[in-house]
Amino acid sequence: MSIATSPADAPVAGSVLPRIEQREQDGRSWTVASGRWTTLAMSSRSAWQALAKDLAGAPPTEDRAWDLRPIEQLDHIGAQLLWDHWRHDWPATLEMLPQHKAVLDQVARFTVGTPEEPPPTLAERLRHFSHTGPRALEVVRDFVGLIGQLALDVCTLGRAPHRAPWRDFSGHLYQFGATALHITALVGLLIGVVLAYLISQQLRQYGAEAFVVNILGLSLIRELGPVLAAVLIAGRSGSAITAQIGVMRVTEELDAMRVMGIPHGFRLVMPRVMALAIAMPLISLWTSMAALVGGMLAADAALDISPAYFLSALPRAVPIANLWLALAKSAVFGILIALIGCYFGMKVKPNTESLGRGTTSSVVTSITAVILVDALFAVLFKGVGFRA
Repeated sequence: MSIATSPADAPVAGSVLPRIEQREQDGRSWTVASGRWTTLAMSSRSAWQALAKDLAGAPPTEDRAWDLRPIEQLDHIGAQLLWDHWRHDWPATLEMLPQHKAVLDQVARFTVGTPEEPPPTLAERLRHFSHTGPRALEVVRDFVGLIGQLALDVCTLGRAPHRAPWRDFSGHLYQFGATALHITALVGLLIGVVLAYLISQQLRQYGAEAFVVNILGLSLIRELGPVLAAVLIAGRSGSAITAQIGVMRVTEELDAMRVMGIPHGFRLVMPRVMALAIAMPLISLWTSMAALVGGMLAADAALDISPAYFLSALPRAVPIANLWLALAKSAVFGILIALIGCYFGMKVKPNTESLGRGTTSSVVTSITAVILVDALFAVLFKGVGFRA
């Protein structure tokens, strides 16, 4: 800090309110503080807002000079305000009275910057992990418990089939399967048409129109048919499962079942999982057939490939192993969708907000799980279903 000559005849402000003014003297910018920089003078809201506005208009640049001599009174609060505005460093040029310098020196001496928090130790990290653990581990724990309970319920079903809720099973099978045929067929038909037209534009350039049967057959039967059907069922039936069980949570029906000794897994989870495990392969086969029909019609219109040739070339282009693979992973998709829907339904809290949030999470998680499992099947069975 250097003491320089202040602007000549700097007037002392007559107002008791703290103020800051900007002046130019000898080609240099001066910031002149005046008034009473005390707690009492800054106690009113208007005075504080006016002072904050003045300070915002005087940024603490290195070449700016400050003149504090017009200040009538300066206490530790006012000095702390100035010291903080200077970012805990003295201006290059500063003019002030001795009593003001004593207050500022004391504030500067005892003001300590906020120390940086030390990084957490390994023991603290382990303690935090044990208390708050990531949500993913809790979900995995509960989901594995749900799968284990399902396995026990299936064993109970094998020992005592007469105790099984067959009426619930048949109702879910109709709801998840039969009522979804029209929407899956429509979407599959349109997907087949779109794919056939896109593929035909590329194959026509190389004179390989006949290979449209190979591409459509493999892509629709092996991948797109099961995945498309699973995504539709996840959005349609997965959300319905979560909503049904969630409403039972809101209306306290689950608590009533527990009081009466009716197991949730045996009466709620197992029938839905079994229904989707059976319905999902059939829906996947139905969707693939509809997509192939759409592709066949589009190939006839775009490439003049007759339906008779399409149907005769399809068995040679697509080995039967692709169909069994598609049916197997469709059953896995159905089990996953039902389990995820039941899991989020059981986790619904007794309020409508939690019900909506749980339904959304169920659909998103089901679709993500379907895509991940499909990628896993593609890696594990990459050599199955292709002719040498």
